[in-house]
Amino acid sequence: MTAATGPATLLVIAKEPVPGRVKTRLTPPYAPHEAAALAEAALTDTLHTVLRTPARRRVLVLDGAPGPWLPPGFEVVPQVSGGLDERIAGAFELCDDGPALLVGMDTPQLTEDLLSGVGHDGPDAWFGPAADGGFWALGLADPARAGSLVRGVPMSTDRTGAIQRLRLAEAGLTVCHLPLLRDVDTAADAASVAVLCPPGSRFAAALGSLAQAVR
Repeated sequence: MTAATGPATLLVIAKEPVPGRVKTRLTPPYAPHEAAALAEAALTDTLHTVLRTPARRRVLVLDGAPGPWLPPGFEVVPQVSGGLDERIAGAFELCDDGPALLVGMDTPQLTEDLLSGVGHDGPDAWFGPAADGGFWALGLADPARAGSLVRGVPMSTDRTGAIQRLRLAEAGLTVCHLPLLRDVDTAADAASVAVLCPPGSRFAAALGSLAQAVR
């Protein structure tokens, strides 16, 4: 069920869960099709959490094609070409007015409580740091500023989050800091995140099924 309308546009930036194209750092120990199954479960959990969160719009910014994992209630738009900084900036450019928050597909432990405060009056930006030094969420009260704030930030490094935070501070924005979360990149990440997932998590169930199959 889709939650009521809220103040913000919620963006999910994701890659179609195709074996060999997603979660490659899970291989080994998992085979490519198993890594893709975990990626699909994580993405599905994320999409359903966004559906339960009050929002003005819900947009999936997708590299690839939608599959049966996509629930109703989302606009689907393709990612722009370029590096991740360009793709994030391009996602915010879909938001013509009002606040917007972007999350990825790597934090299936995400809950609607973590997202529900975004977009209300007060902060100029929202920032969710990731344990690997990146970030799992970025929100802007004025999405039109995303290009100057995001483009040129080096992505997928252990300094990405610090550099992005510095960009926000140097622009004079007031920032609401969201809790630190751990991305699922490695098998150790997957095991740690699964125990933090809420009841009914598809990701935790998928990881448990793979563990059972190994026994």
